[in-house]
Amino acid sequence: MTNYRPMAELPEASGYKAGDYLVLVGELFGRGYANGLVEEARRIGMNVIGTTMGRRGGDGELRPLNAYELAEAEALLGAQIVNVPLEAGFDMETIDGQASIADQLKSVRSDTWDQIRFSDASIESASRAGTLRFRKNLSQVVSELEKIIPAGSNVLFSYVMAGGFPRSRIFMLLLNRVFKGTGDKYLSSRLLWESGIGRLCEASFNEVSADTFRYLLEETSSFRDRIAGSGGRVRYTAYGYHGSSVLVGGEYRWQSYIPYMPGWAKMRLEDIAEEAFNKGIMASVYNCPEIQTNSSALFLGVEISLYPLLDAIRREAGEQTATKVEACCQAMLKPGETVAHLLERADSYLSSPILGQIIDFTTWPQHNSREQAELMLASSSELMGMHTDQKQLICAELSRIVFLSTGRLMLHASWKPAAPVIWLNHDIIGRLLADSRGEGIV
Repeated sequence: MTNYRPMAELPEASGYKAGDYLVLVGELFGRGYANGLVEEARRIGMNVIGTTMGRRGGDGELRPLNAYELAEAEALLGAQIVNVPLEAGFDMETIDGQASIADQLKSVRSDTWDQIRFSDASIESASRAGTLRFRKNLSQVVSELEKIIPAGSNVLFSYVMAGGFPRSRIFMLLLNRVFKGTGDKYLSSRLLWESGIGRLCEASFNEVSADTFRYLLEETSSFRDRIAGSGGRVRYTAYGYHGSSVLVGGEYRWQSYIPYMPGWAKMRLEDIAEEAFNKGIMASVYNCPEIQTNSSALFLGVEISLYPLLDAIRREAGEQTATKVEACCQAMLKPGETVAHLLERADSYLSSPILGQIIDFTTWPQHNSREQAELMLASSSELMGMHTDQKQLICAELSRIVFLSTGRLMLHASWKPAAPVIWLNHDIIGRLLADSRGEGIV
């Protein structure tokens, strides 16, 4: 079990300089956590290099981006992309002519999902093939980076890979029941997790969201030695999630979204970073607060713990900054609704005895219960319903503040990381906004 270590002090300014490099390992889609790192790197003059997961053709074969896709991806990132497919996972692998796991799942019906079983041997065989493919392509990416990045540079590898849900219609139906289901539509996350499909999902999460970080550390070993031998530094950051501390009842309290099924893989990611750190490789996982993104939309209710950031900003950054943010948020609410009422309702959910009976750092991640799920979804719906326009949400503005702040904190902390696993909570974000180093975020 990783020790809970929140960042308590703002990091010193890093030694990264104009002309150094930020390399994103994992493709950037839309707006999310990684945008904060990219924007901070650009702000201090670093070069940005992206990668891609590639695309699947009509025959299911993984391929690089075509010219149109590459131009579109580079325009979104605003930087060069090394066009070698780094799709992780194994659900699309075909072994000895047998159907892939994704194809096998196509025949699963909604009334028989709990009867399907995959043998350990079949999962291991597919996983091995996926790993070999990924490592081969990752080696090609590193070879390209060797040509691009000159000796003496400082390089920050940002690991932004996550996920691992097998690509299957039946799986998405089940996940909707787990994360959004109430009444007869409710599905216990434990029941799903302990099923044959759940065991498959666990293996996929581990590969995509954790083990690929180990492969990155290993495949860049000689690159790291070359840079170090020429006077540069190589650092690694990874985005984690292991709950976060927010203001509840006027006190900072660790809490977590329930159920967070990728949580076991995120702890595996922490273990990989700790192992590397103990060997002298400066690799750190930064457990960031919850935000709302396109990819997190499935996790309805995850956004509730974003609202108390407004209270943290007031406490840590002061009245002037808080007033500015709250005015922006108030403008998104319906006539008659107030930010104060919204915060009161969010606090009511987060301080509920129902959550208090479930949430515990030492036994994280927790599975859902019908009572907890219905309370969370009702609270989420109530808070969303306070807004004038469901496309203009307070949690989107607060998410922007979080990803810009965490990107800035991570980039500078990575220069001389204090530990292999660090929590970035609402309090340190508020303190950043109160400091000159947080200028431009609000």
